[in-house]
Order: sequence, then structure tokens, then C-alpha cells
Amino acid sequence: MLVRRGERSGLYTFVAVHSTVRGPALGGCRMWTYEDPREALQDVLRLARAMTYKMAVADLPLGGGKGVIMLAPHTSISRQRRHAALLDFADTVAMLRGRYITAEDVGTSSRDMSVIAGQTRYVAGLSRRQGGSGDPSPFTALGVEYAIRACCERVFGSDSLQGRTLAVVGLGHVGSRLARRCARAGARLVLADVDAGKRELAEQLGGRWMTPERALEAEVEILAPCALGGVLNQETVPRLRCRIIAGAANNQLADDRVADLLAARGILWAPDFVANAGGVINIAEELGSYDPAAARRRVRGIAETLRRIFADAEASGATPLTAAMELARRRLVPPTD
Repeated sequence: MLVRRGERSGLYTFVAVHSTVRGPALGGCRMWTYEDPREALQDVLRLARAMTYKMAVADLPLGGGKGVIMLAPHTSISRQRRHAALLDFADTVAMLRGRYITAEDVGTSSRDMSVIAGQTRYVAGLSRRQGGSGDPSPFTALGVEYAIRACCERVFGSDSLQGRTLAVVGLGHVGSRLARRCARAGARLVLADVDAGKRELAEQLGGRWMTPERALEAEVEILAPCALGGVLNQETVPRLRCRIIAGAANNQLADDRVADLLAARGILWAPDFVANAGGVINIAEELGSYDPAAARRRVRGIAETLRRIFADAEASGATPLTAAMELARRRLVPPTD
């Protein structure tokens, strides 16, 4: 764990490396507002752990890490100070000498990665012009679609989305792409976002518009959380009216016990670190000799991974979360000589 206060921006930067058993730790740089540094520290540690399991379940030669640039609450940041913060974060990454590779995340972009790459080479997710694969969100959305299909196959006996009712909560880069993909596949949509300006997408796709709070409790077959985490908790789970949950948001469960609540209600949950791994699968391809077609094939393999997890969970009488974490643990055993 490395915490520094940037010399240029004065903002705190955090990098957590959870595991390097399988390879260097990969994890995005999140620029976000926190009430105090302890909250940011807790978030970066939790996210780094989730990345370790994500890499292991996806069978990638990478470990888990995460970066955070902490913004102060109730204040705006100028363009100049934001640029300075990215340079400060680059210095933090460089100090780890390749044990951590950063990429874009909530609050950052491939353009920001270009700024960081000017200070350190341990950056992935660069623009295509710079030799990278560009925005990873199309691959994340593709992976979530195939996660949804695997869940539908398990619950309904078919992976078709034709006529299925689906609520997408959070219409950012990934959520909006997922909504479009599912609309093309014939799903009937409920769309929600805190930004009312996203309502236009609902109109384009013929979907119903709701607030995020209402959409979480909508009577649909599939719920796809695609905003920030923690939306599934002791209060929200009893009010859910869906059969399946599979989305792009990280850390959807407020704590691991919520997986048991979902199972008790008969709701099939695709563990988030499995369903949303498409972006990192694509970036892993980028670190070698990048082939977008090969990346898409591997991303679609998320469906087969989930089939294995669901079968393991049924065989052992466990939740999908337990089965997914057990698969990850087996792949995190250090090699013996």
C-alpha cells in the first residue's frame, strides 16, 4: 500500500497492490470524492482485493491492484489541478517499479492515461493512436451481456434475450452500451440514471425511464447494476422483484453475507468480478500482441466461466459468490518448484 500527497496538486494518491502471485497487479485509477482519507483507503483496499479475484477467475497472468486520486467533497477541481493530480499519481505508480499497472476507471479516461504515460510506462488502456486498445467499456459491456445470457440459460433454459425484461441502472460508458446491446437482442428495457439527461437514451431504445431507486425495485426478470457499488444490501434485497442480477458495477454487495440473502430469495446473482471482467480481459490482450478478435472471443468466455461457477455452486450447496471465490483461490496458489 502506497499513500502520497502530490507535490503538484496537494491531493492524496493511493495505490493498493493486493496480489502479484499471478503477475503484476493491474487495476484502474479512480478519481473520486471521499469525505476523508480513511474512506478512500478503505475503498482502494476493497477494490484491489476484488481485482485479484477478477484476474484469477478470468485466468489472466495478472494480480490485483487499484489506484485512487482523492478529491475533496463540495469543491470543484480546475483543469490545471486535475492535470497536476494525474502527474502526481504517475509518480506514485512509478515508485512501484512495475508491480502495479494502472488503467482508466471511474472519473478517468484513456486521455488521462496518456498524461500518466508521459511519466511512467506502467500504463494500460491507452488510445489506439498510442498503440493501445482504446476505451475498454465496449468489452466490459460485451462481457456483461454474455453474463446475462449465461444467467438466462440457467434460470429460463435459454440464453435468448428476446422479450426478456431488463433494468439497467447506471448509464455511463458501460451501462449505455449494455442497454444498446440488449435492445438489439430484443430485450424490453427499464433504464435509470442519476443524470436525467440520460432519459434520451430510453426514448431512443423504446425503454421505460425510472429513477435508480425505483428501477432497483422494478418488476423485471433481470437487474443490471452498472453504477457504483453497495446497492445490494439488507434493506434493498427484500424489495427486489427480479430473478437475475448481472451487471457491470464493482462491489455490488454491501458485504458478502448479502449473497446468502439473494440465494434465500431465489435470485441468481452473477458475481460482479466475473461478469464485469471484459475490460481487463481486453487489456490483458493489449499487454501482449493485441488482437481485438481474440479479445472478443475471450470476453465471450465469461459465459462459460459462469456456467462452471453455477454448476460448482449447485454441487456444493453454496452461493455463486462462494464458488467463484473458491475458483479464484485455487488459481492463486503460488507455484511450487
